[in-house]
Amino acid sequence: MLYVCPTPIGNLGDITLRVLETLQRVDLVAAEDTRRTAQLLSHFDISKPLLSFFEHNELRRLPELLDHLRAGRDIALVSDAGMPGISDPGYTLIHSALDEGLAVEVLPGPSSIETALVSSGFPADSFLFRGYLPRKKGELRRALEEIAASGRTCVTFESPRRLRHTLVEAETITGMGHIAVCRELTKRFAEIKRGPASVLLENLPDNIKGEIVLVFAPAEQTDLTTTDRRQLERAVRELQAEGLSTRRVAELVSFFTGAPRRKVYDMALRLKEEH
Repeated sequence: MLYVCPTPIGNLGDITLRVLETLQRVDLVAAEDTRRTAQLLSHFDISKPLLSFFEHNELRRLPELLDHLRAGRDIALVSDAGMPGISDPGYTLIHSALDEGLAVEVLPGPSSIETALVSSGFPADSFLFRGYLPRKKGELRRALEEIAASGRTCVTFESPRRLRHTLVEAETITGMGHIAVCRELTKRFAEIKRGPASVLLENLPDNIKGEIVLVFAPAEQTDLTTTDRRQLERAVRELQAEGLSTRRVAELVSFFTGAPRRKVYDMALRLKEEH
């Protein structure tokens, strides 16, 4: 049988008893990174044969693993962290085993997707997961536009090296809601920053490190009631009286009220001209 075993995303204490029991009794472990998995097994005093199974050898290794399963051997599939099969090559083995009618059991456990989603505080009754965002600027922009237009919370992975570029692009997307930047989840220095892209950029360190999960709030509503409009106008006038720029007024009012930044900006321009 193939056992899909989720592993901790940062804190080793998050591994489940069922996963430990499974790792102790299987015949071998198929691992995305054998060195990392060897450290995990050693920490829990488990010794098992390891077989590498990652992006660049999956097609070559797949027939060998399927032969083991056909012969009745038990295999534990683990990734670097979290649930195997999500944005990693574990999918090909799971799909192939099921396609042949071989037994597959998925064990519950740690997931950076669900942890980030709930930690964001954004609606979680319906959400999208898009894996890693595209690297190319045009493709990234299209992906962000689709996220803004989806009307649902969206979770993505991102590289710390590309985070600033992604936030800069997100800032230009009409209707883009707030974003939660979740870094190093479950680890000692875990942090979650929430707000519009513009505010996140202002407070983003120059040299950010660690694993990043982004959660995009549903696109902002475009219709404002008369009461909402009056309250926004009052807030805008008060900040304008303090001498803040139109852009800064829009950022602050949008951040604290959740109103679309573009609508607040247009309102601020109109009120400034009227004054």
